[in-house]
Amino acid sequence: MLPSVQAVAERAGVSVSTVSRALRGVAGISELTRKRVRDAADEIGYVASPSASRLATGRTSTVAVVVPLLSKWFFAEVIAAAGRILSGEGYDVLLTELSTPELRRTFFASPRLHGRSDGVIVVALQPTQAEIEVLEAHGQAVALIGSEHAGTSSVRVDDRAGGRAATRHLLNLGHGRIAFLGIQDAPGSPLGGVPPAERLLGYREALAEAGIPADPLYEPRVENTVDAGAAAMAELLTAKEPPTALFAASDELAFGALSTLRSAGLGIPADFSVVGYDNHELAGAIALTTMDHGVAAQGRLAAEALVAALTGGNAATGRITPRLVVRGTTAPPRSLRAQPPVPHD
Repeated sequence: MLPSVQAVAERAGVSVSTVSRALRGVAGISELTRKRVRDAADEIGYVASPSASRLATGRTSTVAVVVPLLSKWFFAEVIAAAGRILSGEGYDVLLTELSTPELRRTFFASPRLHGRSDGVIVVALQPTQAEIEVLEAHGQAVALIGSEHAGTSSVRVDDRAGGRAATRHLLNLGHGRIAFLGIQDAPGSPLGGVPPAERLLGYREALAEAGIPADPLYEPRVENTVDAGAAAMAELLTAKEPPTALFAASDELAFGALSTLRSAGLGIPADFSVVGYDNHELAGAIALTTMDHGVAAQGRLAAEALVAALTGGNAATGRITPRLVVRGTTAPPRSLRAQPPVPHD
């Protein structure tokens, strides 16, 4: 016969509810009592069942992670990083995709998570204060990635600083005609588009510092796909004065741009320089210079903040400053590189 929670309680000299709380790591139990309970459980070989723990504590041991798209690399990386932290703390993960405005409205208007999860990480959806209050009214601790609200745990990237750094890198190499390939959310997208907009502002600020006026013709915005990046790059090459460098608001856009440039017979970086944004897992394989904005770190920090909130901690905020990763797609423009000496007779 398997050991019971009652047997653990008798051996440790505490109540059954104290055993459940101690083994779940719930706040309010002294470390001495917690150790006594764990020692008693180990001595008789007791392992708490998830269902019994949930009944005793009113907790589900589950955290929901809500994203706009499950298919994109960014969201998969965030989920994986958050999941490692959550599973290590004994939580299951409930994934929810809100890929349309209707799905989003339904999710935030209904008590969908009530009794199914203890907390929720909301990724890149720019929730309103009212939407956050609905989640909290349904018993959810909340952590945000890509947005912030007073009193709510959040992780934000300084995308404006990232945009400035990427553009300054190209300016410092000597480029004066630098295009920015931005992201235009697809019709019906639940995303708010804040990070790409901040990257554009950083790009413009760096140009202004260098005394270069922004040119709307150098700022196309397209859907965040490789094909859209390729098409936009082709359009930029038809300009009366084509750019000599590109800062793309995502690595996927940069991948497409590189494909078009190479198809046009341009050398990278001999004839054209490209900087991406993400440090996608494929960026290193193709030697793409890019901005690393800590994608996995965003998931990890949000999960840690949520676990802290679930165990009695206060709301926490995390800030990530992107860093430039220089690889093989950027160099000074051809006009500034040393020319071979002219032979003399």
